[in-house]
Amino acid sequence: MLIGLAAIVSLFTILWLASLAVKNASIVDMWWGPGIFLIGLTYFLTTSGAQFRRGLVLSCVGLWALRLAWHIGSRNIGHGEDFRYVAWRTQYGPRWWWVSYLRVFVLQSVIAWIVALPLYFAISAAEPGQLTNWDLVGSALFTAGFWFEAIGDEQLRRFKARPENQGKVMTTGLWRYTRHPNYFGEAVLGWGLAVIAAGTPAGYIGIVGAVLINFFLVRVSGVSLLEKALKTTKPGYAEYIATTSSFVPMPPKAAR
Repeated sequence: MLIGLAAIVSLFTILWLASLAVKNASIVDMWWGPGIFLIGLTYFLTTSGAQFRRGLVLSCVGLWALRLAWHIGSRNIGHGEDFRYVAWRTQYGPRWWWVSYLRVFVLQSVIAWIVALPLYFAISAAEPGQLTNWDLVGSALFTAGFWFEAIGDEQLRRFKARPENQGKVMTTGLWRYTRHPNYFGEAVLGWGLAVIAAGTPAGYIGIVGAVLINFFLVRVSGVSLLEKALKTTKPGYAEYIATTSSFVPMPPKAAR
């Protein structure tokens, strides 16, 4: 398992050096998915688990990582550094070069390694030798979460691409039922991987990864952080909060 940690820390150290060269720590964001895929690939190459399960899991994670990297990269490249890193760069001044390594790159690599815990058990376990109901249910959850996230991202991309929507809040499609369908989808697919892992010996430990990503998406770097900015910068967002679920999709409430 530690070889997975070594792999992701090595990758993110290289990314940190690149970020110093281009003066943009935001490059770490588009490597979140590929970083987790790297951890899974490391387990795939260094263990000998049940062939069909390990192939299925690595393929699913690879597809998710590729789509997420493309989405974040196409959104961020050419648009400057994320506001979070800009604020920290100002706050830490000359110390930012090493603070960014610890607070952004090393921290994210460790979080990614913990989030990827289900991959270790799902990929390395030799038993059960055949697919079980755990695999079927987990795969269904992963697929549902993947498409919920992908559709939500695409709906928002198309909305923002129309000049008449500039500065407006999207309240249609999946965004009518949850303010963050992309984050919700990400959490669901994480739970899908945890369910697959739970069907293997000691794989229940993988639930730690699903709990952690769920916590970060809701309380730390996802919903909570984004909405602090949106409530004060985007007109109409307060009304959107009053009528729409923050995370789990629910029927919209009547405006007060």
